[in-house]
Amino acid sequence: MPRDFHLHRTPVDVLNYEIVQEQAAALGRMGRALEAALAALRKFDATHQRSGAPASTQQARRTLVTEAGHALWMFVVQREACGLRDSRTVMREYNVPGEVQQCMGLAPAASLRTATREARPK
Repeated sequence: MPRDFHLHRTPVDVLNYEIVQEQAAALGRMGRALEAALAALRKFDATHQRSGAPASTQQARRTLVTEAGHALWMFVVQREACGLRDSRTVMREYNVPGEVQQCMGLAPAASLRTATREARPK
C-alpha cells in the first residue's frame, strides 16, 4: 500500500482497503480452485469412456463432478460477496457443464464425513 495512502486516509478507509484486497485474493483462490476442479473432470473424461465403465470409474467421476460443483458454489458465493451477482458469466466463461451446475453447493462426501465427525459431541 502506498505510503501517502496512509497519510490521507482515516483508519476506516485503510481497513476497507484491506478488506477489498482480501476479497480479491479470495476470489482469485476460488477461481483457481474451480479451474483446477473442472480441469480434473475434463482430464478424467478424456481418458475414460463413460458408457459401460465399471462402477468404480463411475463413482470416481461422480466424485469429481461433486467436487467441481462445490468449487463452483464457493466461487459464486465469493463473487456475490464482491457484488458480482450474475453467475451466467461464470458458467459461460469457465464452460461449466450442466451436471456440475446441478450439483453446485453439494459438499464432497469426504468433507461431509469429516464435518459430521467434528460436529459430534465428545
